[in-house]
Amino acid sequence: MPLPLVYHSDYSPPFPVEHRFPMEKFRLLHAHLHDSGLLAECQLHSPELPSVDVLARAHCRAYIERYQSGRLGKDEQRRLGLPWSEALAQRTIRAVGGSLLTAELALQHGMACHLAGGTHHAHYDHPAGFCIYNDLAIVALELLHSGRAERVLIVDCDVHQGDGTARILADVPEAITLSLHCEKNYPARKALSDWDIGLPIGMGDADYLTTLEQALDYLLPLTQPDFIIYDAGADVHADDALGYLKLSDAGMAARDSLVLRRAVQASIPVMAVIGGGYDRDRLALAKRHGILHHCAAKVWRDCMVS
Repeated sequence: MPLPLVYHSDYSPPFPVEHRFPMEKFRLLHAHLHDSGLLAECQLHSPELPSVDVLARAHCRAYIERYQSGRLGKDEQRRLGLPWSEALAQRTIRAVGGSLLTAELALQHGMACHLAGGTHHAHYDHPAGFCIYNDLAIVALELLHSGRAERVLIVDCDVHQGDGTARILADVPEAITLSLHCEKNYPARKALSDWDIGLPIGMGDADYLTTLEQALDYLLPLTQPDFIIYDAGADVHADDALGYLKLSDAGMAARDSLVLRRAVQASIPVMAVIGGGYDRDRLALAKRHGILHHCAAKVWRDCMVS
């Protein structure tokens, strides 16, 4: 069985070239994985559009309707930071469908990776920080509601705190949120995750990996999840425009391998999303995101051999 990957051509709709958000990175990531030969050994899956009922697991229906119809208020639009379009609204729902499909494939096969996802700043009734719908919270709540998981652990290693996820899931004890983030970074007002680990500006590979390993050593036996959602944000990289941490390519690879191997070793289904990443060199950014998928493929091969 090849490693399942999830992608759709809707992920990079037409978008202002000069905009800070690198919307083309999803298309470029797909192209990079193809050119590097990874897609030849993996199986690519295409998501459907989820229903409003599924989105409403984590979001207010009035907010969903307001966004989909292009009627966000000025303050909401400013918080979001993305220009509205029908193509972007379609892309947004499609990407949530991608994360849901990734979860389904992970349940079936033990591991699956999305070529998008990780919109952890979206809140119950408003967008924020380039995030419209919170796919991490939606997946967790859908798995719990359907009975396909009893305890979901979200391991959020994006450089920014997963504030939207923390607030949406605050009263859901079966969904455990771990946020490993740069403390002095967006958002200025932090939420309260189940486990917050704020890191100092400039932290590099060795200290980061030690901190993450200790967190996993403690939390996996404590929480005993039967499903893991991993947000592999590439904005921890030293060259990221918005990150403030100093991980190298090798450090990111070690991070991704650590999380995925721990899940496999514990026989816990794990899905991974790419999270944030910002760089004017979009191709370099796509390759940086692709570290996750290459690491996952190696962990997958090792698992199949053993």
